[in-house]
Amino acid sequence: MTDWRPHTQRAQEWFDSLRTRICAAFEEIEREAGSDAAFEYQSWTREEAGNPDPGGGTRALMKGKVFEKVGVNVSSVQGSFAPEFAATINGASADAPGFTATGISLVAHMANPHVPAVHMNTRFLTTQAAWFGGGADLNPPIPYEEDTQEFHAAFRATCMAHNPTWYERFSKWADEYFFIPHRGVARGVGGIFYDHMECGDEPAFERNFAFTRDVGETFLDVFPRLVRRRMGMEWREADKRRQLEWRGRYAEFNLVYDRGTLFGLKTGGNVEAILMSLPPEAVWE
Repeated sequence: MTDWRPHTQRAQEWFDSLRTRICAAFEEIEREAGSDAAFEYQSWTREEAGNPDPGGGTRALMKGKVFEKVGVNVSSVQGSFAPEFAATINGASADAPGFTATGISLVAHMANPHVPAVHMNTRFLTTQAAWFGGGADLNPPIPYEEDTQEFHAAFRATCMAHNPTWYERFSKWADEYFFIPHRGVARGVGGIFYDHMECGDEPAFERNFAFTRDVGETFLDVFPRLVRRRMGMEWREADKRRQLEWRGRYAEFNLVYDRGTLFGLKTGGNVEAILMSLPPEAVWE
């Protein structure tokens, strides 16, 4: 059986480096807006009975003039799933509940309702299997077709550089996953979502890791451009109301359907870090 520990370490180091660059890019946008807002970092340690090294992570949180609330989390944890939860995880079972998981997770809620909110996550997990997953999706309260097309074009190019079938498959997956069944509406305007990108051997790991890195680089390239395009636009109270109502839908999805939220809570993650995805303010009719 492959020893995935060195691969997990490589993935974690990459996620750490991406987090550092994303935070720097977002702080630079705040500087351009005349704000001195900066990320605050809070480390946490996971607890698991009988596990001397359960891992942990760091939550980076900023509340600024442009980014009303943005969190960028990196975690690396290992241990055993509860038996009933193990049965729901790729490559795990009640008889083989061990796992490792490392990843970066980002959610940005913006002050100006014309600026799209966004989610991005990439991760590497091992059980008896090993795989990458992740993606990014745009969540504008007030959609602009120009922004939607640019976001999708960026990830289309990234997918095409690795496999000509992936963009169609992963964008459809995002549309299906980021959907709120009880509302009958999409959470946003989509993007890409992929999971269980299996790493059965070393070449497969390298291919999938390269794609996952490119997903992160693409996000870092395209999203700041969209923010700068919209952050100076004037908005009315009706626009803000629309944003707050949309945030309510976003919160409903993350609390009811999001698998990442469930995974974090089921594996003893830091609750504040897990729920950083929730908006700072929302309304329901």
